[in-house]
Amino acid sequence: MGDRRVDVNRGTPALLAACCAACRCLGIPAPYAYLVGDTGPGRGSRKLYRHLADNLSQAGLSTLVFHYLQPDSDWHDKVLLAIREMPVRPRLIADAGFMYAAKMSGRAPEYDLFTPDVGELAFLADEDAPHPFYTRGFILHEDNRVPDLIARAYEHDNAARMLLVKGAVDRVAGAEGMIAEMSEPVCEAMEAVGGTGDTLTGLAAVLVEAGLEMGKACLVAARANRMAGHLADPTPATQVGEIVARIPEALAQAMEDNATPQATANTFF
Repeated sequence: MGDRRVDVNRGTPALLAACCAACRCLGIPAPYAYLVGDTGPGRGSRKLYRHLADNLSQAGLSTLVFHYLQPDSDWHDKVLLAIREMPVRPRLIADAGFMYAAKMSGRAPEYDLFTPDVGELAFLADEDAPHPFYTRGFILHEDNRVPDLIARAYEHDNAARMLLVKGAVDRVAGAEGMIAEMSEPVCEAMEAVGGTGDTLTGLAAVLVEAGLEMGKACLVAARANRMAGHLADPTPATQVGEIVARIPEALAQAMEDNATPQATANTFF
Protein backbone atom coordinates (compact mmCIF):
# COMPACT_ATOMS: atom_id res chain seq x y z
CA MET A 1 0.00 0.00 0.00
CA GLY A 2 1.96 2.97 -1.27
CA ASP A 3 5.41 2.57 0.26
CA ARG A 4 4.15 0.50 3.20
CA ARG A 5 4.24 -3.27 3.40
CA VAL A 6 2.20 -5.47 5.72
CA ASP A 7 3.40 -8.99 6.45
CA VAL A 8 0.83 -11.69 5.72
CA ASN A 9 0.94 -13.97 8.73
CA ARG A 10 -2.48 -14.29 10.32
CA GLY A 11 -5.35 -12.12 11.51
CA THR A 12 -6.49 -9.16 9.43
CA PRO A 13 -3.53 -9.24 7.00
CA ALA A 14 -4.43 -12.86 6.14
CA LEU A 15 -8.08 -11.87 5.60
CA LEU A 16 -7.06 -8.96 3.40
CA ALA A 17 -4.56 -11.04 1.39
CA ALA A 18 -7.29 -13.59 0.68
CA CYS A 19 -9.60 -10.77 -0.42
CA CYS A 20 -6.99 -9.40 -2.81
CA ALA A 21 -6.29 -12.82 -4.30
CA ALA A 22 -10.00 -13.52 -4.75
CA CYS A 23 -10.66 -10.12 -6.29
CA ARG A 24 -7.92 -10.69 -8.85
CA CYS A 25 -9.40 -14.09 -9.68
CA LEU A 26 -12.91 -12.68 -10.14
CA GLY A 27 -11.81 -9.50 -11.92
CA ILE A 28 -13.35 -7.10 -9.40
CA PRO A 29 -11.68 -4.09 -7.72
CA ALA A 30 -9.40 -4.69 -4.76
CA PRO A 31 -10.86 -4.01 -1.30
CA TYR A 32 -10.52 -0.75 0.57
CA ALA A 33 -9.11 -1.45 4.02
CA TYR A 34 -8.52 0.32 7.31
CA LEU A 35 -5.51 -1.04 9.22
CA VAL A 36 -4.59 0.58 12.54
CA GLY A 37 -1.97 -1.74 14.00
CA ASP A 38 -3.54 -2.20 17.41
CA THR A 39 -1.24 -4.43 19.49
CA GLY A 40 -3.47 -4.67 22.56
CA PRO A 41 -3.80 -1.40 24.49
CA GLY A 42 -6.73 -0.33 22.31
CA ARG A 43 -5.49 3.03 21.03
CA GLY A 44 -5.64 1.93 17.39
CA SER A 45 -9.12 0.45 17.82
CA ARG A 46 -10.48 3.61 19.42
CA LYS A 47 -8.95 5.72 16.65
CA LEU A 48 -10.64 3.56 14.01
CA TYR A 49 -13.96 3.46 15.86
CA ARG A 50 -13.95 7.26 15.94
CA HIS A 51 -13.03 7.53 12.27
CA LEU A 52 -15.79 5.12 11.23
CA ALA A 53 -18.39 6.81 13.41
CA ASP A 54 -17.50 10.18 11.89
CA ASN A 55 -17.23 9.11 8.24
CA LEU A 56 -19.25 6.00 7.41
CA SER A 57 -22.51 7.87 6.90
CA GLN A 58 -21.02 9.35 3.71
CA ALA A 59 -19.30 6.18 2.48
CA GLY A 60 -20.55 4.32 -0.57
CA LEU A 61 -19.72 0.79 0.54
CA SER A 62 -21.75 -2.26 -0.47
CA THR A 63 -20.08 -4.90 1.74
CA LEU A 64 -18.52 -3.99 5.07
CA VAL A 65 -16.35 -6.46 7.01
CA PHE A 66 -15.28 -5.88 10.61
CA HIS A 67 -12.44 -7.93 12.05
CA TYR A 68 -9.96 -7.54 14.90
CA LEU A 69 -11.12 -4.46 16.78
CA GLN A 70 -10.96 -4.37 20.55
CA PRO A 71 -14.56 -4.98 21.71
CA ASP A 72 -16.23 -1.78 22.91
CA SER A 73 -20.01 -1.71 23.10
CA ASP A 74 -20.33 2.08 23.20
CA TRP A 75 -18.14 2.65 20.18
CA HIS A 76 -19.78 -0.25 18.37
CA ASP A 77 -23.18 1.40 18.76
CA LYS A 78 -21.83 4.71 17.45
CA VAL A 79 -20.50 2.94 14.35
CA LEU A 80 -23.84 1.19 13.85
CA LEU A 81 -25.64 4.54 14.04
CA ALA A 82 -23.36 5.84 11.28
CA ILE A 83 -24.16 2.77 9.18
CA ARG A 84 -27.88 3.44 9.54
CA GLU A 85 -27.29 6.88 8.01
CA MET A 86 -25.49 5.53 4.93
CA PRO A 87 -27.28 6.16 1.60
CA VAL A 88 -27.54 2.41 0.99
CA ARG A 89 -27.18 -0.09 3.81
CA PRO A 90 -24.21 -2.36 3.12
CA ARG A 91 -24.10 -6.07 3.87
CA LEU A 92 -22.52 -6.39 7.30
CA ILE A 93 -20.04 -9.16 8.11
CA ALA A 94 -18.27 -9.49 11.47
CA ASP A 95 -15.57 -11.81 12.74
CA ALA A 96 -13.29 -11.94 15.77
CA GLY A 97 -13.31 -8.92 18.11
CA PHE A 98 -16.03 -6.97 16.36
CA MET A 99 -18.33 -9.98 16.43
CA TYR A 100 -17.84 -9.95 20.22
CA ALA A 101 -18.75 -6.26 20.35
CA ALA A 102 -21.88 -6.86 18.27
CA LYS A 103 -23.04 -9.60 20.62
CA MET A 104 -22.11 -7.67 23.79
CA SER A 105 -24.12 -4.65 22.60
CA GLY A 106 -27.23 -6.73 21.88
CA ARG A 107 -27.13 -5.77 18.17
CA ALA A 108 -26.14 -9.11 16.63
CA PRO A 109 -29.38 -9.53 14.59
CA GLU A 110 -28.55 -6.37 12.62
CA TYR A 111 -25.65 -8.19 10.92
CA ASP A 112 -25.89 -10.35 7.83
CA LEU A 113 -23.06 -12.79 8.62
CA PHE A 114 -20.94 -13.86 11.57
CA THR A 115 -18.01 -16.23 10.95
CA PRO A 116 -17.21 -17.86 14.32
CA ASP A 117 -15.20 -20.94 15.08
CA VAL A 118 -16.73 -23.37 17.55
CA GLY A 119 -15.23 -21.61 20.58
CA GLU A 120 -16.59 -18.27 19.44
CA LEU A 121 -19.93 -19.89 18.69
CA ALA A 122 -20.03 -21.05 22.32
CA PHE A 123 -19.69 -17.41 23.40
CA LEU A 124 -22.57 -16.41 21.13
CA ALA A 125 -24.61 -19.25 22.60
CA ASP A 126 -24.02 -18.10 26.20
CA GLU A 127 -26.65 -15.45 26.83
CA ASP A 128 -24.99 -14.43 30.12
CA ALA A 129 -21.36 -14.10 29.02
CA PRO A 130 -20.26 -10.45 28.53
CA HIS A 131 -16.94 -11.55 27.00
CA PRO A 132 -15.52 -14.82 25.60
CA PHE A 133 -13.35 -15.18 28.73
CA TYR A 134 -16.54 -15.70 30.73
CA THR A 135 -18.23 -18.30 28.55
CA ARG A 136 -19.58 -20.90 30.94
CA GLY A 137 -17.77 -24.22 31.01
CA PHE A 138 -20.74 -26.44 30.30
CA ILE A 139 -21.25 -24.56 27.03
CA LEU A 140 -17.57 -24.56 26.07
CA HIS A 141 -17.52 -28.34 26.28
CA GLU A 142 -20.25 -28.78 23.68
CA ASP A 143 -17.84 -28.89 20.70
CA ASN A 144 -19.64 -31.88 19.23
CA ARG A 145 -23.04 -30.23 19.51
CA VAL A 146 -22.70 -27.39 17.03
CA PRO A 147 -26.39 -27.49 16.00
CA ASP A 148 -27.39 -27.02 19.66
CA LEU A 149 -25.03 -24.07 20.04
CA ILE A 150 -26.41 -22.50 16.87
CA ALA A 151 -29.98 -22.92 18.09
CA ARG A 152 -29.08 -21.42 21.46
CA ALA A 153 -27.38 -18.39 19.85
CA TYR A 154 -30.48 -17.64 17.77
CA GLU A 155 -32.83 -18.29 20.69
CA HIS A 156 -31.19 -15.44 22.60
CA ASP A 157 -30.78 -13.10 19.58
CA ASN A 158 -26.99 -13.37 19.67
CA ALA A 159 -26.41 -14.35 16.05
CA ALA A 160 -26.37 -12.62 12.68
CA ARG A 161 -28.91 -13.44 9.96
CA MET A 162 -26.53 -16.21 8.88
CA LEU A 163 -23.61 -18.02 10.51
CA LEU A 164 -20.56 -19.58 8.85
CA VAL A 165 -19.15 -21.81 11.59
CA LYS A 166 -15.52 -22.64 10.81
CA GLY A 167 -13.97 -25.95 11.77
CA ALA A 168 -13.11 -29.48 10.67
CA VAL A 169 -16.51 -29.27 9.03
CA ASP A 170 -17.61 -25.81 7.89
CA ARG A 171 -21.29 -25.24 8.56
CA VAL A 172 -23.73 -22.63 7.24
CA ALA A 173 -26.77 -21.98 9.41
CA GLY A 174 -29.60 -19.54 10.01
CA ALA A 175 -32.35 -19.06 12.54
CA GLU A 176 -34.15 -22.05 11.05
CA GLY A 177 -31.16 -24.30 11.79
CA MET A 178 -28.44 -25.95 9.76
CA ILE A 179 -28.53 -25.10 6.07
CA ALA A 180 -25.52 -26.91 4.61
CA GLU A 181 -22.07 -28.28 5.38
CA MET A 182 -18.72 -28.39 3.62
CA SER A 183 -16.12 -30.99 4.58
CA GLU A 184 -14.15 -31.60 1.37
CA PRO A 185 -11.41 -31.69 0.49
CA VAL A 186 -10.08 -32.85 3.86
CA CYS A 187 -6.80 -31.19 4.79
CA GLU A 188 -6.09 -31.92 8.44
CA ALA A 189 -2.82 -29.98 8.52
CA MET A 190 -4.74 -26.74 7.89
CA GLU A 191 -6.04 -26.97 11.48
CA ALA A 192 -2.53 -26.07 12.67
CA VAL A 193 -1.99 -23.15 10.27
CA GLY A 194 -2.81 -19.83 11.87
CA GLY A 195 -4.92 -17.51 9.71
CA THR A 196 -6.92 -20.02 7.68
CA GLY A 197 -10.13 -19.00 9.43
CA ASP A 198 -9.35 -15.40 8.50
CA THR A 199 -8.85 -16.32 4.84
CA LEU A 200 -12.23 -18.07 4.86
CA THR A 201 -13.95 -14.91 6.10
CA GLY A 202 -12.20 -12.90 3.42
CA LEU A 203 -13.26 -15.27 0.67
CA ALA A 204 -16.88 -15.21 1.81
CA ALA A 205 -16.86 -11.40 1.84
CA VAL A 206 -15.51 -11.15 -1.70
CA LEU A 207 -18.03 -13.66 -3.04
CA VAL A 208 -20.88 -11.74 -1.41
CA GLU A 209 -19.56 -8.55 -2.97
CA ALA A 210 -19.34 -10.35 -6.33
CA GLY A 211 -23.08 -11.01 -6.18
CA LEU A 212 -23.47 -14.53 -4.79
CA GLU A 213 -26.32 -15.17 -2.39
CA MET A 214 -24.98 -15.22 1.18
CA GLY A 215 -25.37 -18.94 1.84
CA LYS A 216 -23.90 -19.92 -1.50
CA ALA A 217 -21.02 -17.48 -1.01
CA CYS A 218 -20.21 -19.13 2.32
CA LEU A 219 -20.15 -22.62 0.82
CA VAL A 220 -18.09 -21.67 -2.22
CA ALA A 221 -15.68 -19.84 0.10
CA ALA A 222 -15.39 -22.87 2.36
CA ARG A 223 -14.65 -25.15 -0.58
CA ALA A 224 -12.13 -22.73 -2.09
CA ASN A 225 -10.37 -22.29 1.24
CA ARG A 226 -10.10 -26.05 1.67
CA MET A 227 -8.92 -26.54 -1.90
CA ALA A 228 -6.25 -23.84 -1.45
CA GLY A 229 -4.98 -25.75 1.56
CA HIS A 230 -5.05 -29.02 -0.35
CA LEU A 231 -3.11 -27.49 -3.25
CA ALA A 232 -0.52 -26.01 -0.89
CA ASP A 233 0.00 -29.48 0.68
CA PRO A 234 0.66 -27.95 4.09
CA THR A 235 2.51 -29.23 7.12
CA PRO A 236 2.08 -27.78 10.64
CA ALA A 237 4.99 -25.46 9.76
CA THR A 238 3.27 -23.99 6.69
CA GLN A 239 2.53 -20.26 6.79
CA VAL A 240 -0.83 -18.95 5.66
CA GLY A 241 0.77 -16.94 2.84
CA GLU A 242 1.58 -20.22 1.09
CA ILE A 243 -2.11 -21.09 1.14
CA VAL A 244 -3.18 -17.61 0.00
CA ALA A 245 -0.95 -18.06 -3.07
CA ARG A 246 -3.14 -20.97 -4.16
CA ILE A 247 -6.46 -19.14 -3.72
CA PRO A 248 -6.89 -18.01 -7.36
CA GLU A 249 -6.60 -21.57 -8.65
CA ALA A 250 -8.74 -22.96 -5.85
CA LEU A 251 -11.45 -20.33 -6.20
CA ALA A 252 -11.69 -20.81 -9.95
CA GLN A 253 -12.21 -24.54 -9.37
CA ALA A 254 -14.75 -23.97 -6.59
CA MET A 255 -16.73 -21.60 -8.81
CA GLU A 256 -16.72 -24.21 -11.58
CA ASP A 257 -17.86 -26.88 -9.11
CA ASN A 258 -20.68 -24.61 -7.99
CA ALA A 259 -21.81 -24.06 -11.57
CA THR A 260 -21.89 -27.84 -12.22
CA PRO A 261 -22.47 -29.32 -8.79
CA GLN A 262 -23.29 -32.89 -9.73
CA ALA A 263 -20.48 -34.27 -7.58
CA THR A 264 -21.28 -32.13 -4.56
CA ALA A 265 -24.98 -31.47 -4.93
CA ASN A 266 -25.66 -32.10 -1.23
CA THR A 267 -23.32 -29.31 -0.20
CA PHE A 268 -24.52 -26.53 -2.50
CA PHE A 269 -27.80 -24.65 -2.87
